[in-house]
Amino acid sequence: MTTANLTTHGPNAVVVVRTSDGALKDLSWAPDEDTNVEPVRMSSPDGLAVLRHSTAHVLAQAVQDLFPHARLGIGPAITDGFYYDFATDIPFNADDLERIELRMREIIKAGQFFQRRVVASVEAAKSELAGEPYKLELVDLKGSADIDTSEVMEVGEGQLTIYDNLDAKSGKVCWSDLCRGPHLPSTRLIPAFKLTRNAAAYWRGNEANPQLQRIYGTAWPTRDALNEHLFRLEEAAKRDHRRIGEELDLFAFSEEIGKGLPLWLPNGTVIRDELENWAREQERALGYQRVSTPHLSKDALYYLSGHLPYYTDDLYSPIEIEGETYYLRPMNCPHHHMVYRARPHSYRDLPYKIAEYGTVYRFERSGQLYGLMRARGFTQNDAHIYCTLDQAKDQFLEVMQMHADYYRTLGITDFYMVLALRDPANTSKYHDDEQMWQDAERITREAMEESGIPYVEDPGGAAHYGPKVDFMFKTVTGKPYAASTNQVDLYTPRRFNLTYTAKDGTEQPVAVIHRAPLGSHERFVGFLTEHFGGAFPIWLAPEQARVIPVMPDLLDYAHSVREALFEAGLRVDVDSSDARLNAKIRKAVTRKIPLILVVGRREAESSSVTVRYRSGEEQTLSLPAFIEQAAELVRTKSLESAG
Repeated sequence: MTTANLTTHGPNAVVVVRTSDGALKDLSWAPDEDTNVEPVRMSSPDGLAVLRHSTAHVLAQAVQDLFPHARLGIGPAITDGFYYDFATDIPFNADDLERIELRMREIIKAGQFFQRRVVASVEAAKSELAGEPYKLELVDLKGSADIDTSEVMEVGEGQLTIYDNLDAKSGKVCWSDLCRGPHLPSTRLIPAFKLTRNAAAYWRGNEANPQLQRIYGTAWPTRDALNEHLFRLEEAAKRDHRRIGEELDLFAFSEEIGKGLPLWLPNGTVIRDELENWAREQERALGYQRVSTPHLSKDALYYLSGHLPYYTDDLYSPIEIEGETYYLRPMNCPHHHMVYRARPHSYRDLPYKIAEYGTVYRFERSGQLYGLMRARGFTQNDAHIYCTLDQAKDQFLEVMQMHADYYRTLGITDFYMVLALRDPANTSKYHDDEQMWQDAERITREAMEESGIPYVEDPGGAAHYGPKVDFMFKTVTGKPYAASTNQVDLYTPRRFNLTYTAKDGTEQPVAVIHRAPLGSHERFVGFLTEHFGGAFPIWLAPEQARVIPVMPDLLDYAHSVREALFEAGLRVDVDSSDARLNAKIRKAVTRKIPLILVVGRREAESSSVTVRYRSGEEQTLSLPAFIEQAAELVRTKSLESAG
C-alpha cells in the first residue's frame, strides 16, 4: 500500500495502518524493510478508537492551555467516546466545558501534526515529565501486571514514547503527552466531536487514590453521526432508570444502609413481585421446584467453589463468628449444589431442577455503582438443573427457549447469544480435562444451533471451568445489554462430588446447567424501566388504573368503581384532590398510569366509565365491560398499553 492511495477526509479516510502481526502504526511510520500493511479507515472500530484517543489529546491540550496548573491523568478511547482525567484544585463546571470545547475547535482548525518521538531512557522520560506526577507513576509501572493497557494508553511493553503536537506552519512543539499511540496524522482530521459531561473519578479506579476530575466526550467521522449519537444520549437521559425510579417512587438508596444496596419502595416491589410470579408460573410448568438457602456461608463452601481465594476482592469482608469465618454469598450456585447433595439421587430423579430468587452480595467499587444496573446487593432469577450428560443438550435448549419466550412477551425481539470459548493461545487459565471441554462445547453449540437464535463466538471469554452463553439485546437507545449468563458445567460437579446412581448401579457425575433468564431483579427492572420509559405495560404497572371524578359530588361513584376494580384484582386508586380535571389528568399521565377512568354524571347514571388510553384514544364502556377488557390485557400480558 502506498500513501498515494489513501483517502484523506471523511469516514473512509485511512488514519493508521495495521501490520501483519496486528499492530497499529501511524501513517508516518517507516518500516526497516518492505512489509505488507492493511489500511485502517476512520469508520472501522480501530479507526474510531484512534480518532477518539486523538481527540482526547486535543482535550488535554486545551485544558492545560486554559488551566495551566491542571495535571494529566489518562485519556483513553471508550465505547462511543473518550475521557481524560485531570488533577485540579477546583472541579470543572459547565462554563468551563464550553471554554474547553471552544479551545479544542481552535486547535483542530490549526491542523497541528501528531508526531511520535521515542524517549531515549526512563530517566530522560522522568526528566521531561517532572511536572506530571501521574505520568511519572505510569513510567514506574511500565510493563507491570498492575497496568491495564486497554485503558492506560501511556505505557506498555515496548519503548517509552511521547507524542508532540506540532504547529502546522513552524513545526514548533505546541504540547506533548506520554503515549503509545497511534494517532491521526493531524488534528484537522477530527471531523465532529462534543464534550458531554464531567465527573469525579479516582486515579486508576482505586478509592485509596486521589480523586481527579474526568471530562467525557465523543467523536465521530461525520457531523450526522455525531448528531445521531447525541440524540441517542438525549433519549437515554430521558429514559434513565435512576430519574424515572425517583419520579415513579420505584426504589431509593440510603446512606445509612450503604452504597449499592437499594430499597424497593411499594411501587417498585409491585414490578418485582409481578416478574417473580410470572417466573414461578413458567418454572412450575417446566418442573422446577423452589428452594430457599442462607444469605451467608462458612468460608469452606467458597474454597470448594473456587470463589476463595480467586475472587476475594469481589466478596464482602469476612465475618468472624465463634472462631469460624463466614462470608455473605456472592452467588447462589454453591448453596444449590449443597441442596442437591443433601439427599442421594437416582437416574430416575433426573433432571432435578431447583429455583430460587436468591439475594447475593458483591463488593463493587464505588465508582462502578450505577443505580439498579450495578449494585452491591441484588436478587437473582436463579436456577440450576442437575441432569445426565445425555439430557444436557435438551435441557439447555429448553433454557434457551425460555429466554426467548420471556423476551418476546416483553416486546424484545432484537436479541442474540454470545458463545464464550477458550482462548486457543492461552489454555493455561482453564482446567486441563480436554474431554470435558469438548463435551461442554459440543452440548452448548448443538443446543444453540437447534434453538434458531442467532449467536456469535467470543474466543477467550470462557470461564476457567467451561464455555458460557450470554444473552444479549439492544436497548431502545441502541446500547447493548447483557441480560444473563448461562452455561453447561461439567467441571463443578466433580469438585462438589455431585453424583447420581446410574441404571447399572454405579455413581456418575451429573451435568449442571446454570440459568437466570431475567438476571437480577435490580438490573432487569432497571432495564425494563428504560425500555418502556417508565410506561410499563398494564400487567407490570404499579398503578394500573386511576379513577378521576369530574365533580366532588361524584366521589362516591368513583370509589364504587375503584372497589369493583379492586375486587377484580386490579391495582387502582381514586384522585380525590381538589385540583381541576385537566390537572388531575396531567398528573395521571405524568405518573404513566395505563388506564385513566374519567367519571361524570353520565357515567354514574349508566354505571360506566370513560377510559383514556395511553394512545390518547378514549372510549366509554360499561363497568363490567371495562373490567373484562382490563383483565384480558393483564392476563395476556398485552403490550398495547406499554410506552
